[in-house]
Amino acid sequence: MMLVQLENLVNRFSDLLGKIAAVLFILLLFNVFYDVVARYVFNNVSIGMQEMEWHLYAAMFLLGVPYTLRAGGHVRVDLIYERLEERHKAVIDFCGALFLLMPFALLVGYYGIGFAYEAYELGETSGDPGGLPYRWIIKAVIPFAFFSIAISGFGMMLRSINVLTGQQERSQ
Repeated sequence: MMLVQLENLVNRFSDLLGKIAAVLFILLLFNVFYDVVARYVFNNVSIGMQEMEWHLYAAMFLLGVPYTLRAGGHVRVDLIYERLEERHKAVIDFCGALFLLMPFALLVGYYGIGFAYEAYELGETSGDPGGLPYRWIIKAVIPFAFFSIAISGFGMMLRSINVLTGQQERSQ
């Protein structure tokens, strides 16, 4: 029963990231709307606002991946998978998370820390005049997102264990 509670905790974290990604999407819509109106109505271009579009899109995408993984919306070639019994699906999900997802997510997360830290140490800013300062902030989203993907993958592994031990029916 403790594994089910741990899975639920991990799922709540992934759901929170999904909500944050949804808010970032709304902010991105407003940003694009402002950019279009400023450009075509007032003939005014803001490099900072254009860069903010890229940053919001990147953060939205990266933080949406753990939720998508938790919700089962990730890409999967399921010609065979969809016809399998729940226990077999759980074994495939467990092995895929353990041998493919976790090593990749942890590796990118680990190297992303140095990537973001270097940008912070250098005081990296946009190379364009009028661009955004503090480039390290968006670069720090990369390791955070990949460690979050690993946490979501851990939740997938817990769900598989719970299905295999009969503690829980498969939710996806």
